[in-house]
Amino acid sequence: MSIPAFPARTAPADIELGSVLQPKFDADGIIPCITVDHLTNEVLMFAFMNAEALAKTIETKRATYRSRSRRKLWLKGEESGNVQLVKELRVDCDQDVILLKVENVGGAACHNGFPSCFYRKLDAAATPADPASLKLATTAQRVFDPAQVYKKK
Repeated sequence: MSIPAFPARTAPADIELGSVLQPKFDADGIIPCITVDHLTNEVLMFAFMNAEALAKTIETKRATYRSRSRRKLWLKGEESGNVQLVKELRVDCDQDVILLKVENVGGAACHNGFPSCFYRKLDAAATPADPASLKLATTAQRVFDPAQVYKKK
């Protein structure tokens, strides 16, 4: 697949109120993507896309991201089987953030085996003045054991 060219960005009124997808990729060619469960709206994960990942996501209806650490496209679930079937794609008002509403097949979005990457919360009594108080509590159960799923090749 050649790298797609999305429509050029036009006037702010067209971008903010128009009906044409005009994504704003940053200087590195990426755009942030928030992924939520299509039924519950629970935030599952945050990742980045480049133009190729966005095009593949639109074309295949399977969430595809750009892994910055691995410097390659990443089809969600390619190793774990926990795929994300895209039910809806939205953009924010100035089209510089993508929101995917997905069916989280397999029940886990996080590579650590949790349903959501946001499986910890900060203690309500935490204060920046007391670093020892900055405690995180795990709020979810693992769906799978990463050591069993991501075996080194």
